[in-house]
Amino acid sequence: MWLFLTRRLRTWLILTVVVPLATGLLRRVGQVIERRTGSTPVTRALYKAGDLGDRARSTLRGGRRRR
Repeated sequence: MWLFLTRRLRTWLILTVVVPLATGLLRRVGQVIERRTGSTPVTRALYKAGDLGDRARSTLRGGRRRR
């Protein structure tokens, strides 16, 4: 099926569907682990990965960059 889609369309689908789902999943896993064990380096890394996806989306959307 992927063969029939153009490269640009595949990229758009990945950026609009897969990346938000993956970052949301990472954030959710971080919340579950944090509830069980408290704040650990793993939970902080999962939250950072979720935030990275949000920042990338806002930058691609034309949002302002925070410093």
